[in-house]
Amino acid sequence: MVQKTTYKMPYRRRRKFKTDYRQRIGLLKSGKIRLVVRKTNKYIIAQLVKSKEAQDYTIIGITSKILKDKYNWQYSCKNLPAAYLTGLIIGKLALKNNIQEAILDIGLNRSTKGNRIYAVLKGAIDAGLKIPHNEKILPSQDRIEGRHIASYIEKFKNITNDFYKVKEQILKDYG
Repeated sequence: MVQKTTYKMPYRRRRKFKTDYRQRIGLLKSGKIRLVVRKTNKYIIAQLVKSKEAQDYTIIGITSKILKDKYNWQYSCKNLPAAYLTGLIIGKLALKNNIQEAILDIGLNRSTKGNRIYAVLKGAIDAGLKIPHNEKILPSQDRIEGRHIASYIEKFKNITNDFYKVKEQILKDYG
């Protein structure tokens, strides 16, 4: 007797670990603009994305590379202070484009307390963007300022001072 088995193949983007459809449908049902945050090996990417009829449209998109190019940031563009500053920039750009609120989309990234994704969130919130969140998940102020880096690496001794210089420049540029 031949046993017949049925198996439903997952969607291609789910098989390749690119999309969590259950999470995505929840975000799309909210109807709000999404703050999409992604990590690469070198940079942090932040985008404000609007979905319309199952299509995503990027309204504003930046990477942490802007810190090196425009603000002479001499440190890694993937650390916590760089992530915070990237969030600060995207928050200021959102307010200039009359976007007052958003919802965070972390994709398939792990949600751990105080990670770089939540540093971007804190930067966007500090810029004035309204995003629902829990205060417990955000990184501490010491980590955002880079004190955890400066405490064990002499080369990064001035990261806190440079952080404030770049932060002031961003606030001056984006109002």
